[in-house]
Amino acid sequence: MDKFVIKGGRKLTGEVIISGAKNAAVAILPAVILSDEVCTIENVPSISDVNICIQILTEMGASVTKIDKDTYRIDPTTIRNCCVPYEYARKMRASYYFLGALLGKFKKARVSMPGGCPLGDRPIDQHLKAFSALGAEYTLTQGMIDLTADKLKGSQIFFDVVTVGATMNAMLAAVKAEGLTVIENAAKEPHIVDLANFLNSMGADIMGAGTDVIKIRGVEHLHGADYAVIPDQIEAGTFMTAVAATKGDVMIKNVIPKHLESITKKLEKIGVNIEQFDDSIRVWVDGPLVKANVKTAPHPGFPTDMQSQIATLLTLAEGTSIVTENIWEQRFRYVDELRRMGADITVNGKVALIEGTGKLMGAPVKACDLRAGAALIIAGLAASGVTEIEDIYHIERGYDCMEGKLRALGADIEKVSVPDKQSVKHEEVKKAI
Repeated sequence: MDKFVIKGGRKLTGEVIISGAKNAAVAILPAVILSDEVCTIENVPSISDVNICIQILTEMGASVTKIDKDTYRIDPTTIRNCCVPYEYARKMRASYYFLGALLGKFKKARVSMPGGCPLGDRPIDQHLKAFSALGAEYTLTQGMIDLTADKLKGSQIFFDVVTVGATMNAMLAAVKAEGLTVIENAAKEPHIVDLANFLNSMGADIMGAGTDVIKIRGVEHLHGADYAVIPDQIEAGTFMTAVAATKGDVMIKNVIPKHLESITKKLEKIGVNIEQFDDSIRVWVDGPLVKANVKTAPHPGFPTDMQSQIATLLTLAEGTSIVTENIWEQRFRYVDELRRMGADITVNGKVALIEGTGKLMGAPVKACDLRAGAALIIAGLAASGVTEIEDIYHIERGYDCMEGKLRALGADIEKVSVPDKQSVKHEEVKKAI
């Protein structure tokens, strides 16, 4: 079992390079299945969710070659197996993108119900609604989703709620369907635009990605493409918040400033200085941090994936802040861990009331999900004393070499291995016998 050990109190200074976007990469990699030729994908983050995607592609028969740290060459023409088994799907929510890609290419798919972070119900009813509208039939048995279609025909798809996953899955399934598909009430996140751009680079005909109406005219074939994943807006936002929490001064490179607008505006209200350049931003703090109210919302609103990080920053600000979570009902599970570090936070339903204490204290804590883990790292960097974070496998699902990048900025953070408690107990029993 690995954990992070952080000695807090050091300002972050220097430069950091942001990796490719997790939420784009985990959809673009399955999308390669739709191609009739080899694809090369660059700027792929080195995270466990990507590793699982690659394992799934390999298991299905694709030929995958790692060119360098962040570049893969994938030949999908050798895929013969249309099943994503439970042992892979349970580890990541984004495994459901294989449903849309496999259905679009082979008119059939078999994927286990997805796993990922425990943030509450993750219904796939809107995904299935989209697949049905395109002409597919589905069955749900023993945790497996089976899709089949004689052919896929373009259709009108209206989502009852704004949903990123279903929007992307509908795009994957529709690009090779006959005729025109119109997706209404579509999500507008940057990674949706990135997926559309990748599919278009292979010869798809997608218009309107980034708006609430996406039009897709089906094509018969998709060719190979060389494509680079966009930078990760959430990783960038996490580093922006970490710099603010330590009152440091960092140049954050390989970003798209427009994707960070909602985060930038909120941090500026809290008292953080931000200067934007073409593909980088400078973040620094030279004064007090002040209270703010934050409400998460679909893009272009404040992202739910940044909620725990900014809430951690607000524990260090002056005054009372209110954070409202409108996306995931269990996004406040990290609060108990921050309380162990001295935070004064009261949660009532989807609202957290934060009394800024201006300080945090090191303590042993556990990451309960990916973004909660990022929040605890920020708390540990700003806290006095030593913070030990367990269950960091959550963090490694979405952050590429987080501890290495932080060390390069002056943080005192180490990844250490400790014996698993169950293994220790098992060894003790063996010795006793």
